[in-house]
Amino acid sequence: MIKRTYKLPQTSFFLFGPRGTGKTTWLKEILPDAKWIDLVRNEEYLRYLRNPGLARMEIAALAKGTWIVIDEVQKLPDILNDVHSILTDFPDTYRFALSGSSARKLRRLNANLLPGRTITRNFYPLTAAELSFEMPVDRALSTGCLPKIITEPGSAIDLLDAYVANYLKQEIQQEALVENIGSFARFLEVAALMNARVVNTSNIARDTGVARNTVDRYFDVLEQTLIGTWLPGWQPRAKVKEASRPKFFFFDTGVVRAIQGTTRDRIENAEKGYLLETWILHELRAYQTVSGCGGSFSYWGTPGGSEIDFIWTRGREAVGIEIKSGDTWRSRASDALKGLAENGTITRAFGVYHGPAPLKDGPVTILPVIEFLKRLNDGGVIGYD
Repeated sequence: MIKRTYKLPQTSFFLFGPRGTGKTTWLKEILPDAKWIDLVRNEEYLRYLRNPGLARMEIAALAKGTWIVIDEVQKLPDILNDVHSILTDFPDTYRFALSGSSARKLRRLNANLLPGRTITRNFYPLTAAELSFEMPVDRALSTGCLPKIITEPGSAIDLLDAYVANYLKQEIQQEALVENIGSFARFLEVAALMNARVVNTSNIARDTGVARNTVDRYFDVLEQTLIGTWLPGWQPRAKVKEASRPKFFFFDTGVVRAIQGTTRDRIENAEKGYLLETWILHELRAYQTVSGCGGSFSYWGTPGGSEIDFIWTRGREAVGIEIKSGDTWRSRASDALKGLAENGTITRAFGVYHGPAPLKDGPVTILPVIEFLKRLNDGGVIGYD
């Protein structure tokens, strides 16, 4: 069993994360004595669907202080009305862990999201810290960090192919999120090829043969089912015109390669940088959640081609992080970071590369990939005062 670094909240909470990231396993480990309502099981789902109010009656019979886990809560959004009434009528008596792989259906159906009564936590694939920093970088880029992929490496490619097929079947078809599954599948392939790049929805619409507003809706499906996330352009009101179009990142390198159909191929140099950025963003977002440091992520770029892959901001703090997939760090790779650091736009600057040793280039601290991830998880990159 790989120990996750997440801490159990002290109050009721939603736990959202893509399928296969280990939400259910973690909840069973950390709440072994909880009352469990498993809506993944068809007989369990039908039992509560046919008998509204059953969940409330069962919970009212439990001892004070009992945790109640409702797994895949988006499958039966009306059950949240029972949760709301219980939290209202029996304050400080019961606590709920409400897990799901899609917030989209809850929002689409105007489900009761229990404002003021719950907090939200996000769940991610395994991190370098959870794997004791022993995960080979090339393997992380090639097949990703889903728990099943890590524990069954010999079946990784088949498991990733099945993951993509099941996503289309379970998340998209069963939830009726799109009308034309064929056009969505074509869009998914094109979107995966554009992973970690600036998104031009007009070009994607042309390549997939659908309307631009349909592409916008499809991206919304990916975001709300937690398969990907937007990274906006950072505009700190500098004296230059900065990038405003967002980038889109899939949540896992193995999954995006499976969608591209390249899991059986050796990683090409042209894609290595984008995959490394995808993995580092996953690590940054997971650390942000586990540490509770807050802040937000973006990227910075100019029409002239200057770019910084990630900017983390919180209040007056701003940390710039530039990623290079090569084994050497050339001084010009530090130029954008140096410029923003020297004029005070960013407060700290880091470079990440495949080389063997830490380097220092003026205000820029340059670290090998694993060394950077260790410093991140020690609190030495983002989130400290």
